[in-house]
Amino acid sequence: MPALAAAFFDLDKTVIARASVIAFSRPFYREGLLTRRILARGLWSQLMFLRFGARAQALDRMKSKVLRVTEGWEQERVRRVVSETLAQVVAPITYSEALELIAEHKAGGRRVYIVSAAPEEIVEPLAGYLGADGAIGTQAMVRAGRYTGQLLSYSYGPHKADQIRRVAERDQLDLSASWAYSDSATDVPMLEAVGHPVAVNPDRALRRIARMRGWPVLQFSELNPAGPQGAGAVRLAAAAAIGSVVLGATATTVFRALARRRPASSGKGLAPRATTFPAEQAARPLRTGATGRTAYWQSR
Repeated sequence: MPALAAAFFDLDKTVIARASVIAFSRPFYREGLLTRRILARGLWSQLMFLRFGARAQALDRMKSKVLRVTEGWEQERVRRVVSETLAQVVAPITYSEALELIAEHKAGGRRVYIVSAAPEEIVEPLAGYLGADGAIGTQAMVRAGRYTGQLLSYSYGPHKADQIRRVAERDQLDLSASWAYSDSATDVPMLEAVGHPVAVNPDRALRRIARMRGWPVLQFSELNPAGPQGAGAVRLAAAAAIGSVVLGATATTVFRALARRRPASSGKGLAPRATTFPAEQAARPLRTGATGRTAYWQSR
């Protein structure tokens, strides 16, 4: 059986416009899990994230704070809050262009995975909501149904690439024919792990790397408040973005650049638990305005 191609999407600022953990801070506050003070700090962190991007040191500090705050929380309570508020939280901050890309990759026969440093309790239902085939998220240690304040695995930096390789081996994926999308230079190992890396809303460091390596750059900005199920009125800005790809390359040049294979990063990471959704859930169709159009990444 021939290996399948896939598309791996980072989550924050790639598929959605906010940090996913902070996006759910208000539902957690209403549930009594967060205080006003912690909520205010989270909003400030969100402003910094939007302005300066996800820097390694800042993310590490945020990780430590989240672990301290959530210690003792009931895991099932968190899952319930996320499930009950998922649509109202995620739909208004989801990029229409990302929905289009997810839909067209699936239409092209590629499996779609959401890969994020966010907790799996958020990443898994969110990925299912978006119509992805699987999800990789950070795993927290749980004892007697409550978080201990420690991690089992951290889906960040080089660990993302390690986890993607394990998923590729498990699901028989051809990474050289696969795609990856991210906004942050911390995800360069993930981008290097596939044959077709794409920078989306890149921070300064990733933009510079993409320029040096000839990777295409896309800008996502259009939000789709209706969510995946109401994407009929969505415009595909990604196609228009081809003209503004790195160094103003023509569509032909972009295609040739995307066709080049990239070497995979090496290194050992933490063992992840990658979630794969049932076929009937993953195959949920997205209504988009892209019917009848050949996606610019499709193989010739």
